[in-house]
Amino acid sequence: MITHRPYPSPHDSVKLTEITYSSRGVSVKGLLAEPKASGTYEGLVYLRGGLQHVGMVRAARIAQFAQQGFIVFAPYYRGNRGGHGRDEFAGDDRYDALYAVDVLKQFCSSSRIHVYGFSRGGIMALWLAAMSDDITSVVTWAGVSDVTYLYEERVDMRRTLKRIIGGTPMKYPARYAARTPLFALNYVQAPLLIIHGTHDEHVDIEHAYFLAGCARVLDKQVETWITEGQKHHYGPALNRQTVRDLCKWMKAQ
Repeated sequence: MITHRPYPSPHDSVKLTEITYSSRGVSVKGLLAEPKASGTYEGLVYLRGGLQHVGMVRAARIAQFAQQGFIVFAPYYRGNRGGHGRDEFAGDDRYDALYAVDVLKQFCSSSRIHVYGFSRGGIMALWLAAMSDDITSVVTWAGVSDVTYLYEERVDMRRTLKRIIGGTPMKYPARYAARTPLFALNYVQAPLLIIHGTHDEHVDIEHAYFLAGCARVLDKQVETWITEGQKHHYGPALNRQTVRDLCKWMKAQ
């Protein structure tokens, strides 16, 4: 950890702190949420979706997870909110997630550290679980699992992906494969929970099917919660219930 500063919290029961830490020589920022009540809490690396300022970490969201009994750390990813480097969409910014585990260890007395990824955060979560032996469980919600397929389905993102990755998957298939965690799934040892809505308009349900299929072929411990008719963002009531349920699932692993 390099520096930290208090951050306004939306909940009286949760303390927030903005952390600046080092990720392979790059200064990265993130938000830490801690329950104020004394106790032994498990750790959770929260990996956001989006790119750059889109989908940025929200204080209310990570506080919601902290209220379920976790110490939560959510990296902004490099190049965001004053952090150095550039957001690379599962390039070297994977290390921002990896070193986030070290940040959590400084605040969390429990050795149990989970990872949760939403949307783009899904690929980050899977890479973290493949790169670290410290992960107790993995949850990917509406998560990307195949970057080549994302390029094909999201016409609106093609220009951005070409800029970040350096070309199209037709011209540089290895570059897209290098960002796709399905090819590293054999290194993931933690139990995996996949949550997805069948009518997701941003990350197609096929990403969940690809991931679940690969996990089963590799004989990984995997569970799927596929919700008929739900889009990328669930309605408020179902969202809250799903957060409660997935937190119970993590603690049971």
